[in-house]
Amino acid sequence: MFRNYALTKAMTSKLSSLESEYKTISNEFNDNYSIDLEKKLARIRPIITKYNEYKNTETEISELKSLTLDPELGNEAKKELSDSSENLKKLEQEIKYLLIPKSENYESSCMIEIRPGIGGSEAQLFASDLLKMYQNFCSNKKWAHETLVSSYNTTGGLIEANILIKEPSSFGYFQHEAGVHRVQRIPATEVKGRVHTSTAAVVVLPEISEEEFTIDMRELRFDVMRASGSGGQHVNTTESAVRVVHLPTNTIVTCQDERSQHQNKARALKVLQTRLAERDRLEKQLKTQQARTSQVNTTDRSDRIRTYNYPQNRITDHRSNVSLHHLSEVMEGGLKLSEIIESVDSALKNAYQG
Repeated sequence: MFRNYALTKAMTSKLSSLESEYKTISNEFNDNYSIDLEKKLARIRPIITKYNEYKNTETEISELKSLTLDPELGNEAKKELSDSSENLKKLEQEIKYLLIPKSENYESSCMIEIRPGIGGSEAQLFASDLLKMYQNFCSNKKWAHETLVSSYNTTGGLIEANILIKEPSSFGYFQHEAGVHRVQRIPATEVKGRVHTSTAAVVVLPEISEEEFTIDMRELRFDVMRASGSGGQHVNTTESAVRVVHLPTNTIVTCQDERSQHQNKARALKVLQTRLAERDRLEKQLKTQQARTSQVNTTDRSDRIRTYNYPQNRITDHRSNVSLHHLSEVMEGGLKLSEIIESVDSALKNAYQG
């Protein structure tokens, strides 16, 4: 009557191996912390957690089967058995998906870059809104994060920003945020009440440690200047802003967020390191045609992954085909953003299982 959804012998063997590996790494991690061990634990932990849940459900089913013959508890046991069997089936599919090899650096922390696309000042304002959305989202989840670089125009529009998210596996979580985000709304400067369409580009990169990628300081040029734009009293009074140029690739990073030149230099180097590491990784994979911005082919209005429609208070992801009429909550970094982000992962999961 009730089907067993047992995992295959090969899967069980793999899971047992991962359990042993997890215990060994945990012991090593407790004795000697390292970034590499932390990443390995973050990669295996979700699988082990789900596998333990699976085994507990198997035990529960076994106990319930023995109760189905009880004259008093039989009916209730059969109902619970049916529910547990369905849960076991779900867990089996989730474990299968977790065992699929993940993308490189899936378990890493990440850096999100945001820049305006088509739409002029409205695109810059939308880029600023996206930055606040991700900042609030991380704060709500209590994920450690910091904005390394941000540059604004005089009206508050964002020219460029980089936010570093220190949560393990945040790269895996946010990787599908990469692409062109499209907004449809009435700009504050629109006197005729017409809806305008603008875009902003989001790039998601894995965080790289100094152990993993080192910059040759002889290949860098540092320029210092007075900070510009809105800011505190120090803006335009001291030469605290720093521009770093990687001469071989002409990669440029400018940082003026902090009061001290030293702090701005450190932040700019962090962003530069991440960009150069990604460039190097792609070159080693013989995919030099995929530059760092390969996640965003263009910033054209038609090349989009998601649309934020303000007049209808609707957000639509065009990969998962999920639409929610909770745009304001999403833009505030609320839980509805999780629903949108995870819908893409679910779409990929269902495609695999199909």
